[in-house]
Amino acid sequence: MKYLLVHQDDEGQDEFWGRCAGVEGMFVDKVPPPREVLTLRGCSPEGLLRDALSPAGESTGLLGDVCVEVWDEEQPLQWWNLVDGVVVAHQPNSHDPTLVDVVVGAGVEEEHAWSHTLPTTPRFKLFAGGSVAAAPAGDCLAVDGLFVTRRGTPSTPLRLVGCEPAEPLLAVLRRPRKFDHDWVQLCALDRTGRVMYRHNVYVRIETARPSVLGGSLLDIKLTDGGDDRPPLLARPIWETWYRGAPTTRNQWAPLSTQGRSQWLDLTATGMSEQGPDRSGGVHHLDGTYVTDIPGVHCAMAEALLGPGRYYGREWNAFKDCLHGGFGVAAPFTLIWHQADIARQALAGDIWDTEKGLTYFEEIVQLLERFGVTVILQ
Repeated sequence: MKYLLVHQDDEGQDEFWGRCAGVEGMFVDKVPPPREVLTLRGCSPEGLLRDALSPAGESTGLLGDVCVEVWDEEQPLQWWNLVDGVVVAHQPNSHDPTLVDVVVGAGVEEEHAWSHTLPTTPRFKLFAGGSVAAAPAGDCLAVDGLFVTRRGTPSTPLRLVGCEPAEPLLAVLRRPRKFDHDWVQLCALDRTGRVMYRHNVYVRIETARPSVLGGSLLDIKLTDGGDDRPPLLARPIWETWYRGAPTTRNQWAPLSTQGRSQWLDLTATGMSEQGPDRSGGVHHLDGTYVTDIPGVHCAMAEALLGPGRYYGREWNAFKDCLHGGFGVAAPFTLIWHQADIARQALAGDIWDTEKGLTYFEEIVQLLERFGVTVILQ
């Protein structure tokens, strides 16, 4: 059996719901949202957005993914992702010529069905990369075209093959409507029985029939397999991990940037197994294959803890790890071999727009602020 079904009750206790031999529909490439045209009114652009507004008056500029947050005086209340954004046009704001109106073409992803209710004095904050973990891209006074009702993405089903249900799941099968909003954690196991990935899915059963594997097993079709499923390219990566947690360095090196991100997702499942913190000593980072941001964190975790281990997937998570509780804490010495490979590869990834620091430079400075001695070779 490769998968377990586990439900967490109101007291936080895990309850075993069943197990199954396979899951069809676990790997799904995200369908891009339909393209829309929006206007960012009264912008004070910085970073990526500022760079996309051509001073030569050219009509387009590439933005990529941009997160738009609506803030009150203290915190974000709603947020959207503008996917694969392109600047169509821009001009001075009619009320304040020091600000800019920017017309953008993009797909719009709405994580929640927001009420579209604005605070009295809203602030719209923009972040490049589609996440607040990415670099600020400025702010604006309003966004025309954002507050509209959108059709949700059609649900993609998930099929549990060769399922052996325990009593709680049998109760759902007998009375499915009563449990329509229950969810389970679908735990993927490697061949040793170690959990290598966890995926939350609602128990909305469309069909349940005798399994193609025979016996008393069932094949269960869930109407919606849930969000954030791994993309198709993750399947061979999972097969590597299925044979057991990696023990050889740089197995992630041949992967694409997206593949390396999937590799990091698998390391995160074992973060609770890191053990007590160790300080001091010298750690060697092999920079031969550090050609993108996920590569930084793959190599960093291997340098500090070993292959297949977790030490952050991006800047904020890496900073959390440096605070302690993840197996290694400062002070220690990090010798970064072939550091020029990362320095050159990440030269265009400006993280601190005010200081002009690249992601590579910001990671080095972050380490040093926490008391790590960094030696670049």
